[in-house]
Amino acid sequence: MKLLPSFFLFSLGLATSFNGMTQSTELSKAEPADHVDFLDDQQAIDEFFRLALTESNVYQWLGDMCLNIGPRLSGSPQADQAVEFSYDLMVKLGLDARKQSLMVPVWQRGEAEQAFYKTSSGVSGEINVLALGGSVATEGDGLFAPIIEVASWEELEALGKEQIEGKIVFFNEKMDAENLYTFHSYGHCVRHRWGGAVEAAKYGAAGALVRSLNLRIDDFPHTGSMKYDEGIDSIPAAAVSTQDAETLSRLLAESQEVKVMMRQSCQTLPDKESFNVIGEIKGSEHPDRVIVVGGHLDSWDVGHGAHDDGAGVMQSLGVLELLNKIGYAPKNTVRVVFFMNEENGLRGAKKYGEWAETSGETHIAAIESDRGGFTPRGFHVDGSEAQLEKMLSWEKVLDKFGIHQVEEGGSGADIGPLKTDDNVLIGFVPDSQRYFDHHHSANDTFDQVNKRELELGTASIAALVYLIDKYGL
Repeated sequence: MKLLPSFFLFSLGLATSFNGMTQSTELSKAEPADHVDFLDDQQAIDEFFRLALTESNVYQWLGDMCLNIGPRLSGSPQADQAVEFSYDLMVKLGLDARKQSLMVPVWQRGEAEQAFYKTSSGVSGEINVLALGGSVATEGDGLFAPIIEVASWEELEALGKEQIEGKIVFFNEKMDAENLYTFHSYGHCVRHRWGGAVEAAKYGAAGALVRSLNLRIDDFPHTGSMKYDEGIDSIPAAAVSTQDAETLSRLLAESQEVKVMMRQSCQTLPDKESFNVIGEIKGSEHPDRVIVVGGHLDSWDVGHGAHDDGAGVMQSLGVLELLNKIGYAPKNTVRVVFFMNEENGLRGAKKYGEWAETSGETHIAAIESDRGGFTPRGFHVDGSEAQLEKMLSWEKVLDKFGIHQVEEGGSGADIGPLKTDDNVLIGFVPDSQRYFDHHHSANDTFDQVNKRELELGTASIAALVYLIDKYGL
């Protein structure tokens, strides 16, 4: 049964509800409760989950940012607004807050892309595309050329310049549906989006189309970062929706020539100043020992950037809110970092990492939330065997909340520069089955985030921060 007549009416209603939320929601500094001596760790963690589900502001904060600011591509006016919004939130929560200056790239999509196909038999139709982030524009009235389909760079090499020159290379590798953890499928295919234009240009291609990184068949194209290499022609590149990728592939299989017209007006402007936004609760015993929790404030310029990564930054801030609510005074400094420019440069991560090297502080752990606001499953741990074993010993107090997946694995792009021989980097792992329905697309909107799932993730990260602070790693 269809409950809503359209997404736009739903968004309008949400925007009305959340407009001015910063003023209407109680965001003043939480007065710590009297010190509580928990009978055991289970009681403390139970309280994190109870408060997250009944008193947390993370969902309201996310709605305010998504619906009143919108997508937040680095260098955009919306990214600037998000910096101020985030800083104000941290101040109102009573955190020691600051902004860390850095320079970010500025890429603008320009007018909406246009694309259609036409076959040798006269069949034609529109296709849904999005320019890849960093792409050049098409020249004149657009690029109109035959497409040639490949599923790998090896196929590209086998075809060679004679068959590719002057054509649009259509990279059509599907994400592997067999992987239960869908990020493994993403990691295998993402090379076409990142480097496909370069590889195609080596053989004289006029442009590149890349199948969207999505396990679902739908009409949402998914953008994302790409690169150009010095000395190789920069050709326009765009992602095509999975539905339209299926159509193009079918037409080519019918032995028809298929030409595609693509028009995009994107441009790259000079770098500009932006900021990481940082807030913290100083450690009561070891203020120079730091536990970082964070995500990235920027997003792509379509949708709301709700799951990627509005959910992650608001969950991270929610961890400090929960610490305040239960009156827990951490022994070590607990710091939230909203990193800028993860999507197309990692400049925020690099800037914070450079600062950390000379700060005189010791980062004992860093936790990143950048895999969507879905039901929590566990954590991936990049550390020593002893650190992993210690975290595994905490499963008994996390198990009742469904935190079963504590295992060795990758942590996150923004905390990567903090890696040392002694600390541990941790990636928060929610259920990944629906993530790529939304990732980098116009479908990454606030209405797609489930309030309770978002809150459960906040409590899960808070529980881990509490255990690391209390017992170390």
